[in-house]
Formats: sequence, structure tokens, C-alpha cells
Amino acid sequence: MTDPNAIQPSALDQLPDRDPEETAEWQASLDAVAKAAGPHRAAYLMRRTLERAEGTGIALPKLLETDYVNTIPTPAEPSAPGDEAMEARITAWNRWNAAAMVTRGSKYGVGGHIATFASAAWLYETGFNHFFKGKEADGSGDQLYIQGHASPGIYARAFLDGRLNEQQLDNFRRESGGDGLPSYPHPRRLPWLWEFPTVSMGLGPLSAIYQARFNRYLTNRGIKDVSASHVWAFLGDGEMDEPESTAALALASREGLDNLTFVINCNLQRLDGPVRANFKIVQELEAQFRGAGWNVVKTLWGTAWDELFQLDTTGALVRRLREVPDAQVQTYQTRDAAYIRQDFFGKDPELAEMAKLLSDDKILECFHLSRGGHEARKVYAAYKAAVEFKGAPTVILAQTVKGHTLGEGFASKNANHQMKKLTVDEFKTMRDLLELPISDAQFVDGVVPYGHPGADSPEVRYLQERRAALGGPAPARRVHPVAPLPAPSEKAFASFDKGSGSQNVATTMAFVRLIKDLVRDKESGKRWVPIVPDEARTFGMESLFPSLGIYSPKGQTYEPVDRDQLMYYKEAQNGQILNEGITEAGSMADFIAASTAYSTHGETMIPFYIFYSMFGWQRTADQMWQLGDQLGRGFLVGATAGRTTLTGEGLQHADGHSPVIAATNPAALTYDPAFAYEVAAIVKDGLRRMYGEAAPGEDQNVFYYLTVYNEPLPQPAKPAVDGVDEGIVKGLYRFNTAESAGLTPVANAPRIQLLGSGTAIHWTLKAQRLLAEEWGVAADVWSATSWTELRRDALEADAALLRGEERMPFVRQALQGAEGPVLAVSDYMRQVPDQIAQWVEQDYSSLGADGFGLSDTREAARRHFGVDAESIVVAALAQLAKRGEVKATAVKEAREKYGL
Repeated sequence: MTDPNAIQPSALDQLPDRDPEETAEWQASLDAVAKAAGPHRAAYLMRRTLERAEGTGIALPKLLETDYVNTIPTPAEPSAPGDEAMEARITAWNRWNAAAMVTRGSKYGVGGHIATFASAAWLYETGFNHFFKGKEADGSGDQLYIQGHASPGIYARAFLDGRLNEQQLDNFRRESGGDGLPSYPHPRRLPWLWEFPTVSMGLGPLSAIYQARFNRYLTNRGIKDVSASHVWAFLGDGEMDEPESTAALALASREGLDNLTFVINCNLQRLDGPVRANFKIVQELEAQFRGAGWNVVKTLWGTAWDELFQLDTTGALVRRLREVPDAQVQTYQTRDAAYIRQDFFGKDPELAEMAKLLSDDKILECFHLSRGGHEARKVYAAYKAAVEFKGAPTVILAQTVKGHTLGEGFASKNANHQMKKLTVDEFKTMRDLLELPISDAQFVDGVVPYGHPGADSPEVRYLQERRAALGGPAPARRVHPVAPLPAPSEKAFASFDKGSGSQNVATTMAFVRLIKDLVRDKESGKRWVPIVPDEARTFGMESLFPSLGIYSPKGQTYEPVDRDQLMYYKEAQNGQILNEGITEAGSMADFIAASTAYSTHGETMIPFYIFYSMFGWQRTADQMWQLGDQLGRGFLVGATAGRTTLTGEGLQHADGHSPVIAATNPAALTYDPAFAYEVAAIVKDGLRRMYGEAAPGEDQNVFYYLTVYNEPLPQPAKPAVDGVDEGIVKGLYRFNTAESAGLTPVANAPRIQLLGSGTAIHWTLKAQRLLAEEWGVAADVWSATSWTELRRDALEADAALLRGEERMPFVRQALQGAEGPVLAVSDYMRQVPDQIAQWVEQDYSSLGADGFGLSDTREAARRHFGVDAESIVVAALAQLAKRGEVKATAVKEAREKYGL
């Protein structure tokens, strides 16, 4: 049986040994060290030799793990500028007010988190005082992804800075009154402070990577030089279990994003208990990040440990630190010196001797208090190393104690994430520990007071001076005053109004043709950001490759295999297309960064992200919610849409519900256009609303979701009647009547209104002809471009009615006076068209593709779901039969005739 711990063969084994004698001497030396000084000394020398090899550029595999000690030893730490004692007082005030805010709010039962910021206070304070550039700094300042559960500490600092007042702190998590603070970083709720939503864990680190990458994209394309901006992402060690947290690590190292730093607060605890009870999360993360090509800086132990490491002449202490699991480290935090002497030091004779030289106070100082993440000098050294490192992103693994300074009832307790308040006595103990000038008399009626040294105090002046030197307050979100983008030439949109004649054109292709025209616009063309997850050829976008180029920070270092072809694969350092490979999550992170560049960088960008509709909302709807929170603008395009249009692909590809999921997002304007001219009209209106002159009362902070299809069909001309453009944008217009379609009905023929969306309108039009020619029924056909927007308009009308305002929903206005019942059809589940049912005055019914998709031809799939033209005819006759307008036997006859 193979020993799993044995050294495995490497590529070097395949090379001939040019000097076997020299090789044998090296091996003998290693054997001698192991025999004389022990295997631990031999391992130590090997690690140091590998580190030297790496440092001198010798091509050897990198170490994935280092000892469980600080990367930067104490003698190598740079002196931190500034007044550390002053910064300690500022941090103390912030700790106090963060805990007070959550505790005071606990009487309302709104929750909050105390322990996270308590562990991370110095990680933030050091950055705010010395590293985080504000919006007035060079470029666009830094981008800060704040850990969601640490928000009370950020509010506390803003209070000290005069950006928030006591009333606002008291309204933490109580926003409905208009002067409250959101629970977490939510730009939509507090748009002057928060820039990036982070509390849906895993999305923060993913977005931070693509934000840093998009910063490079802007610089390389010559849009704006933001090379001075640095992206900081503050994360929890438990959060790193989310797959999104580590999904793009290789991208960050591959593209050399040294403008990016992850700061992972390793307090060893997640919500219910230890992150790695029987293992070591820091070592695991180090190996993961090193393996992905990141620079890793470990900041684990405070200066109190220096004496212990100096006593460790044999490496016994370092070995013991490597082997103790995290849950036991957490236990040491809560136990007395005797327990630690026995359990930690007593397991090794050399350590037991070391412990005799240590007082109980020294042991408790080290194991209860002294962590690298709690010392300004250690954190400063790590941050300085991060921003000065070139060629790769940096991750800082900072060890802390969850609930630090909150007292014995909090520190390292499994339940501390859910603990929402301190008692008055616990606050007084905390006050004494932090040395804050708060008297017992200030605790009026048992209510903990907020603390503030005064607007003109040395602490506040120092804080504000440091922020001024770094470019203004942080975090902060700014919407720079930029002129609306001029509307593109009308010609680009009007060319679709005449239809395609006899040529079959899918709406996916129509959208791509439109984009090709729009990116040529002299004013706004360079602002477009095409994003695609390795399906550009599926969507017919390969024609954009040579003209726009695919973004790559290295340009094109090879000759593409298709270089002799017109539409060859062209990469360029200033390329415009973001082709992300097979990652919808990465593509969405791209979209979020681009769609919010108007606020992050003061640069208006127009992203469109085109994807298999099934793999958009279903897979990354959480990021769409994040997009809405971050006030992003742009076009999401669900291509190859619908449940029956993807012949042969089947269940996992057949989208019958993306508009349902999209309808749940308040910022998403969802459209299901049927024709090319509708696509053009919707994009034109989206550009006006999001980037041009929005109408009074219109929210610009929205994004559009368009479904487009891969079914080539003749594209009709836009009907030459009034109200079509308004109807397209609002969601419904009459495409034709039985009479205008040339289907002259008999006198007093029964009539029905057929509403179709997307590709379903083509089956509806066929059903219109069958009804007239074979059953004597007159049908009018309506194009429902947006069931969701019709519903939202109707909901607003209902709300207005409750306020005493008379307003008729648009869907009712449009259908007012239309004869007969209404039958709605789509290529989605019936829930999509049924969104408008309650506001339609006529008898209403619907057809849709409910259930799982299946592999078959389009015709067979539509017959299976009962949405093809013949099924529409039967459903229409059934509606009319219920009203007594056709014979009941007609329904049975139609079923038999069409083989249903």
C-alpha cells in the first residue's frame, strides 16, 4: 500500500542526474541534520531553503503553508506613523458606541451584532487612519468592502466624525421613519455612506476581485486613470466557506491585481461555533491563497508572544501552535492559567520547562489578549506590506478574538454572534478596561449613554485631520455631477421599424445588430461594456471580436488559430468585450462593477451582459439583488430564452420562469419583446431613462432585463398606428385586429383578445388565422412586452386609489372596450401572464409552459405544453363556449381535428 505521506515523484525525476555524487552529498547532509538535530530541525532547514529558492527566482514549487507565526517578525515591523495612543482612544470610543447602539436598540427587538466589530476594530481603525483613500484623493479613492456584521463600528466612527448624530444611532435598524440606519451596508438605503453591499456573504469578495479588475479595465481602455485606487475587502474566516468567496482567486492572481487586498478577520468563529473545530482555518486559507498565486501575510500573534518565541530555541512552541486545533485555541481564551499550563505546555517536555519561566499573568496575557489583529503596529505592518507588494493581490490573515474587550461573557463564546446586548455592569467593566471618561451618573434609568469627547476634542481633530490627509471621509458614496449621455442616432433604432421582409431573424440577432450600431456612436460608443460568459458565438457576437477586441491585460501574446478569418479571436489590452469564460457569477460581478462606475468613478458606462436565460436569474439572482442594492444601471439580456425554443437542450436549459424571478426584484424592468422593433424601442427608452434625461419622478437607478430568442422568424414592420411606442415601453399594445390582418370576419362573429409575449406571439398569430378561417371567430392580437411592468403600474394605481387619487391602470386603459374574453399566452409558466389577471375587466385565462422542460423539436415541445397555435384555438373556443358565443361541441371538434 502506498504511503500517503511519502514524497511523490516530480517532474525532476524524469531528468537525468548530471552529478549523482553531488546529489548524494545533499541527501547525506539532510540525513545527518535529521539524525543530529532531529527531524523538526531538518524540516526547518528545508523550508528556509525553499523560501530562499523562491526569493531568488529558482523555479521550484512554492510552499503552501508556513509556520503558525507572523509573516513579518517583530524586528522587521516598520514604525507606524501617527499617534498610537490617540488612535487607541479613538478606537475605544468606537468600540463603546458600537456596543451601546446595538444594546439600546435591543429593547425594540431589531437585533444587531456586537462581537464582530469588537474583534476587527483595529483592522478598520488602522486603515482609516493611514491607508484608505477618500473620494478627493487621486483617481477615485479606494473602494472599501466592509464586513456586513461590522456595520455598528462604522456607524460609531461616523458618529465620532460628526457624520451621524445620536438620533440616527438610536434608529439603527429602524428605517421606516426616514432617519434610520440600515442593518448592514446597503447603498440603496443609505446612499451617501455605503458603496458596496456585502452582507450576502461570499458576494463581497467576489465583487471586490472584479471591481479591482474593472479598475484596470477603465485605465487600460483610457476611460479614466484609476491606477491609484486600491480595493480593500474585509471578510470573515467563516465567510470563506461560501463558494463565491474563493471562486475568482485565480483570476486575481492571473491578472496580477496588486490593487486588491483581502483582510480576513480570523477570529476562528462563525455563527454557531468554531470555523474549523478540529483543524486550523488560517493554515487552510494560507494554502488556498498561496496555491492560487496570492501574496499571503499572516498577522497572528501580538507583541506579548515575543518573549515566548525567544524562549523557543528548539521549535517546540511553533510545532505546538501548528498542531492545536482552532476550537482548543478558543477554549484557551476562556480558561485559567493552570489549565493552559497543563493542556498547552504540558503536552511537550520542552514546553513544560518553558512554562516554568512564565508567570500566570504572562500566560493569560498571551492566550487571552495578545493577537496580531488587536495591535495597531502589527496591522500597520501587514497593510504596508500589502500595498507595497507588486505583481499579485495580497491576503492578510489577521487573528483576533471575537468579542474582544466586551468582557468574559462575550469573548470567544460560541453564542456571541447572537448576543445583542451588555448589562450595565458589563458596560462599566468595559468602560474601565477602555479607560473612557464616562461616569456612573450618565447611566440614567439603566440606559447606557453614548460617548463623545466633543466636536473640538483632540480625538475628533486627529480623526478628521487624518481623513483630510487621505482624501476625505470614508466610507462614502458619491454620485458625481455628469452630463447625461447624448442619445445615439435615431437611425440605429429606426432601421428595425421596417421589419426584415422575407429574411428570418431571431430577436437575439436583432439585439446584437443593434449593439453593433450603438458601439459605433462617436459620443457613447466607447461607454458600452459587452459582457459574455463564453457563449459569444452562440449569440452571434463573434463579429464584435475583431472590431472591439476582448479585454486582456496582457494583450495578445500568441497568434490566434483563426487569424486568417474575418472574425478572428482578437484580445487586446484596451479591448472592450469582457469574455469571462464559464462563470455567470463572475460575469455578474463584472456587470455590477460596470453598472455602478457612474458613482464609484464618476464615469458613465453602459454594460450589457448576455447569457443563457436559464443560467442568469436562476443561478445568480442573489447578485441581481446586490445589483439593485448597489443602484446599478445597465441591460441584462436573457438569450436563448423560453421553455420551448431550445430544440434538444432539455430540462436544464429550458427557461420557463426567469421573468418570475426577475419580477421579485424591485429594480429590474423586465421585458419579453416579440419583435426586433420592440427590442430597439426598449433599449432606446432604457438609454434615455438610465443615462439620458429621465422623466420627472422616474428612478434612474434601475436595470433592464430583456429576454431574446434564438428562433429565426420574419420580423414584421412596426404598426403605423398611434401609441405603439408608449405601449411597448409600458408593456402592452394592439399589434393587429382580425380586420387589419385581412381576416374579414362574418357579421356578428364572436370575438376574442389574444395577448402574446416573446416568441409566443407567432403561435398566437397563427391561431388568429385558424380561428377566423376554420371557426368563424375574430381575434385581435396584442403584444405584451412586459407583464411585470403592467402589474407594477397597476399596483401603483391601487396605491394611489387608497390615497384618494383616481387613476386607472394602463392595462385596463389599453383593453378598455375590447370585445370578448382575454386569453394570454407566453413561453413561460402561466404565473408570468397571470400577473395582470386581477386588473383585466374581461374574462381572463392564460396558457403557459408550466413544469420542467424536455428535449424535442419546438413543435413537439409546444404541443406537449399546450401552447402551440392549435392549443390556443381550443382554449379560445372553450372561453367563448363558456359565454355561449360558440357551440360547446366546437371545443370537442377542435380537439379531435388537431389531435389534442
